[in-house]
Amino acid sequence: MFRSWYPDQSVARQTHPFCNNANAAIRRSLWERHPYDELLTGLEDLAWARWLLTQGLNLAYSSEAEIVHVHHETWRGIYNRYRRESMAFKQIYPQETFHLGDFVRLWTGNVWNDWKAASAEKVLDREWVNILRFRLMQFWGTYQGYRRSGPLTWKLKQTFYYPASAIEATEDKPQRDVKPIQYHEGHE
Repeated sequence: MFRSWYPDQSVARQTHPFCNNANAAIRRSLWERHPYDELLTGLEDLAWARWLLTQGLNLAYSSEAEIVHVHHETWRGIYNRYRRESMAFKQIYPQETFHLGDFVRLWTGNVWNDWKAASAEKVLDREWVNILRFRLMQFWGTYQGYRRSGPLTWKLKQTFYYPASAIEATEDKPQRDVKPIQYHEGHE
């Protein structure tokens, strides 16, 4: 999956809106004209790139602009990431669907392909359960996100962006007396 979305060759004129804002460069004038949609639960970079392409503008992929961007998530976090991203995808592409049959087909097919790759890399004996669990959380989260309809409520935002463990870790700690960085001010 990684190699298909992040190939070794650059693409000067991309025909699809896939991009990743972990390492993106956007013209300021375009950003001011159309910033990311902060109401989406995820995939704001894909929605922005889709808008860019509908304007007849160019989206490019540079294989030389490498970045390491790793999610160290719990199994629940993986489920929630794919659930919120599929909710966003459904908003961006309302005609798309994801049925229970899609869940079964994609889960089994991806597990099988991952097991083959893990076997070739001689890590299947220690990774087979993790592969099962990751793909289960990925596609079950996707299925549940497609089933969800309605607005993004505060409770849902808390589930996605403010896990209980992170809130509890900061509740009883004294606040530091540190001023935030003022990015709009000149450098000294």
